Amino acid sequence: MTIAGGPRSGDPGAAWADRYAAEDPVLSAARSRAAALGGADPVEPAVGATLAVLAAGAGARAVVSIGSGGGVAGLWLLRGMRSDGVLTVLDTDPAQLRAARQSLADAGVPAGRTRLIFGTAAEVLPRLSPGAYDLVACAGPPTEYAAHVAALVGLVRAGGTLTCHGLLAGDRIGDRAARDPDTVAWRELARTVREDEELTSAVLPIGAGLLVATRRG
Repeated sequence: MTIAGGPRSGDPGAAWADRYAAEDPVLSAARSRAAALGGADPVEPAVGATLAVLAAGAGARAVVSIGSGGGVAGLWLLRGMRSDGVLTVLDTDPAQLRAARQSLADAGVPAGRTRLIFGTAAEVLPRLSPGAYDLVACAGPPTEYAAHVAALVGLVRAGGTLTCHGLLAGDRIGDRAARDPDTVAWRELARTVREDEELTSAVLPIGAGLLVATRRG
């Protein structure tokens, strides 16, 4: 699924929000590198800035990024994480994962602050420690991880946050006639999160839409 521009493409307010979330040359190069590879677009600048704020607010030391997006989301997350924090990046696209590694290296991120893992959610999530993460940020096609929401929530500590980017792309989630696999996956994922009594959730209409859910203590 390509989420270029999100549901508010062409909206002057959305464009201003992206400009407000200024990206340095390293982030801009990472975005261009990811776009050249095709596939799902990286998170928009306003969404990236929101991820950085969430990481900073949580004092995040341990973060998981599902879908590397060429390293764009990871670079934003690292802006908000503690200086001793470790970012784990999971992707099923080896080209995007290599691009993420290059972007992190260009930014001067020490190797010990990141773990880049190739594999599916079904393969990798069981290897991660339950309740050990301050923030889990998901991007890319929901069909790659929607079936594993329980495992994703299980990674998050009490007071930690799960985010999922892209559910408002093309306004399809609100179109009852839309039955494509991504839209169906988004509806099921959003319903599961909303009905989970351990979570307090909201949908932020920035970029292509950001679902945010915090695990109550």
